[in-house]
Amino acid sequence: MPTETITVTPTPTWVPLKIEGLVPAPYRTPKFNLRVVPLHPTFACELQGVDWSKDVSPELYQEIREIVDKYGVVVCRKTGLTDEAHIKFSANFGDLDDVKPYQKAGRTHRLAYPELFDAGNIDPNTGDVAPLTAAQVIGNKANELFHVDSSFNGRRAGHSLLLAHVLPPPGTGGSTEYADSRTAYDELPDATKKQIEGLVANHSLFHSRKTVMPEYFKDTDPSKLPLSKHKLSQTHEWSGRKNLYIASYVHSIEGLDDAASKALIAELLAHVQQPRYRVTIDWHQPGDMIMWDNTSVMHRATGGSYEGQHRRDMRRTTVKDMSRDKYGLNGDGADWRVGLP
Repeated sequence: MPTETITVTPTPTWVPLKIEGLVPAPYRTPKFNLRVVPLHPTFACELQGVDWSKDVSPELYQEIREIVDKYGVVVCRKTGLTDEAHIKFSANFGDLDDVKPYQKAGRTHRLAYPELFDAGNIDPNTGDVAPLTAAQVIGNKANELFHVDSSFNGRRAGHSLLLAHVLPPPGTGGSTEYADSRTAYDELPDATKKQIEGLVANHSLFHSRKTVMPEYFKDTDPSKLPLSKHKLSQTHEWSGRKNLYIASYVHSIEGLDDAASKALIAELLAHVQQPRYRVTIDWHQPGDMIMWDNTSVMHRATGGSYEGQHRRDMRRTTVKDMSRDKYGLNGDGADWRVGLP
């Protein structure tokens, strides 16, 4: 493959990088001198230099936000953020989601704030490691499939900010993997781009759960439950780039028969999950935070030997999508959310 000269400048402008394995050099941002360390040729970076002990000013947030819009996934190490500071910073991105529908569905919430989603493996009743047979563990197995958060709700998720509080021993797993769905769209065959333009996918939380645990959810028919409708091909509002909005939650595609729908879903998922579009991020210590944009990347948990053995306390804020496509084709103002007991 011929070589190519890549110029990296400290601006939010995205430059496509077609050389696999070539990661751009770190650089400094123009206003606050933050250090940006790219982690992949086309997306994901580590952000250094933010003083998380202080409130983030609107000006600093704007510079951070430009980095998030460009890279889709941003890692911040040793933030030291408390629950309160985590929630306060997240609110810069927009309206925060909460766990109230899950509580109404019968789930016990162990955290002090409803704005914090419990992404760990701790039994809310005992404080111990949840056994592998626990409902929360069984439900979370579907998170090991590539997905975007809350695409099954009337109003989908925009940004997610996941913060580590307690981590299992090194080498026992728990990394988080991401896929660049914008570049994946760019590199779709032209015929496929034309085929999916305007097509609408039906998203279901229970489809994903049933895919992973068919016996446990054998009596659940996702088609009889709320389906959230979103176009497969979208323009990512914050970067202006086209994005392939696909996830393990996609149950069917409107206008196609069952066989054609399943075939296209499988084709698109296989495409975006290719190694060339993926990066795996390890958690180093409590206080590490990863923020990502669900409308430009996919993600998945990777599991590990820690499951059922060691505590992993992870807390996520979920920001409701603030873009023009936030409701998909569910109707402006749609506010139904799916609770899973």
